[in-house]
Order: sequence, then structure tokens, then C-alpha cells
Amino acid sequence: MTLPLYPIQYESLIRTALAEDLGMAGDLTTDACVPPDATATAQFNARHDGVCAGLDAALHAFTLLDPSLTITRHVRDGDRLAKGTTLATVEGAARPILSGERTALNLLGRLCGIASETRRLVDRIEGTGAQIVCTRKTTPGLRALEKYAVRVGGGGNHRFALDDAVLIKDNHLVAAGGLRAAVQRARSRAGHMVKIEVEVDDLDQLADLIELKVDAVLLDNMDPTTLRRAVEMVAGRMVTEASGGVTPDTIRAIAETGVTLISLGWLTHSVKNFDIGLDFVVG
Repeated sequence: MTLPLYPIQYESLIRTALAEDLGMAGDLTTDACVPPDATATAQFNARHDGVCAGLDAALHAFTLLDPSLTITRHVRDGDRLAKGTTLATVEGAARPILSGERTALNLLGRLCGIASETRRLVDRIEGTGAQIVCTRKTTPGLRALEKYAVRVGGGGNHRFALDDAVLIKDNHLVAAGGLRAAVQRARSRAGHMVKIEVEVDDLDQLADLIELKVDAVLLDNMDPTTLRRAVEMVAGRMVTEASGGVTPDTIRAIAETGVTLISLGWLTHSVKNFDIGLDFVVG
């Protein structure tokens, strides 16, 4: 079940985006060309196949500009979209529809793109038991929405922020004075509900970590053969996460090694925007 998204999680973001676009003088083009009493009907249409995500957040741009607009949703987040699918219709005064168009499309295209790619990858590893998760490599200010889009696409979320859990990476190990020192310090500070994960680069590091009995291990940039051996060494004693070098072409082989999680930073920082158009209905 996809965790919900509440208006309080995106309203300030939408307000900021609209303010950025309208600037100090407002929508000069629309205000100059379109009569105040002009009305319109506009449709959000998918330009190719994918998954819907962030529809309510995107449509909120129109509600903020003109609460009297009539908004009809034809799909829901999580629905698969075919090319030509109408996601929503907005009816009423033409000016706020035109002024809110770009803000709505920017957000909707971004989130649908993340959800669509997540779903594509989830489908590729079906039956392996592995789960796809995102990372903290998100667009500043958009983390809650981008991680929501991953969930909509069938993936899971890694940490939301630095205060979610302890994740000891290679630079932490250097700064702390080694693996054992880092884990001991983390265990002395972490509360009883805080999990500890440690990144390792090779099987020797993993062997040392297993003795320390942490909650999870991040297996960094390991090939499938090494990952399979790592999973055998762990033998279910902690969560195993594969990270680094994951592509659509390699993800199935990685999933088949038996790892618990596969994390992908590019799922939120480099995914292709989903093409959606806002088309005015003529006649």
C-alpha cells in the first residue's frame, strides 16, 4: 500500500513555485492577451505510456490561483497511463489556468517520470524477492514528493533524512578511526529504535562487520558474483543492500543474488521527465 501524500506536505512548495514564476509583475503575457472574463477547458494528456504520480499536488497550483476552478480527475496516482490518456480536466477562468500551467506540468512530469521508471524496474525484478529503494539524492525541496513517487511506482524509501537512521559510510570510517570504533560509537548514541547500517567495499570488511551484529549492510559496487557470496556470508543475519553500478540492464542479475534491497540514486536525480501536455479544448 502506498503511503498517502497530504496537502500540508506540498502546499508551501507549490506556493513557492508559483511565486517564482509570477515574479513581481504577474503573468504579463496572459494578462495582456486574455480578457478577464474569458473561460476555458483544459486537459492534462499523457504523451506516452507510464504511471501517474503527484496529480493532486500538481492540480493544487490551480486551486491556489483560483479556488472557483472546476477540477475533474480521471485517473489516480498509481494508475498506469497509456499514450493519450487524459489525467485531469480543469474548467473555468482562462487566466489562472494559463498562469498555473507550467508549475503544474513541471511537477507532474517530474513525479510521473520517477514513478514510471520505478515501475519499469520493479517489473524487471519481479519474482526475485528484492525491493527497489531510492536514496537521499533528491532535488532540494522536493524530497517528500520524489520519494512519494517512488512508492507510487512500487518501490520503497531508504532514509528520508540524516536523522532517520545511522548509515556509516567509507568517509565516516576514516574519520572515526575504523569499523569497530565507528560502530561502537554509533551504538552508544543511537536510541533503541534507531537502526545501524554500514557500507562495505569487499568481503573482508563484510566478515569483520558480521561480528559486530549491526542491522544492515550496504554492499557497495560489487558485481553479482561477489554479491551472491556476500549474501551467503550474511546468511540472513542482517538486511543486505546492493548499491552502485545498478542499471536497467544489470538490475535483474543483481536482484537474483538474493540481496534484500537495491538502492538507486539516479532514480530521483537523473530520471527522464514524463511528457504531459495541457491542451485547451476548442469548441
